[in-house]
Amino acid sequence: MPTITPISDLRNYGQVLEKVKPNAPVYLTKNGRGEFSVHRIEDDEEFEKAKAMIRLLTELNKGFRSGEEEGWLTDEDLDSHFAARRRSMAESVNEP
Repeated sequence: MPTITPISDLRNYGQVLEKVKPNAPVYLTKNGRGEFSVHRIEDDEEFEKAKAMIRLLTELNKGFRSGEEEGWLTDEDLDSHFAARRRSMAESVNEP
């Protein structure tokens, strides 16, 4: 069950902070409507990791869709693509 507290309780912020637990933020209301949340930093780090995972999975799904719609690359095509990129990178490093 979420912890919902009026923002006026921040006058005694120590009591509000005691209610904050891992994966259990305290939601602060203003005039009866949700306005803010107070959560632990470790929860924020988990949230950022989850967002990164969603971005990765989205890109992987785009790749799968592309492969199914446009055809998959062969191993030889993939090897030659990355060999060309390595050559290009090496040439750009050696340029004055």
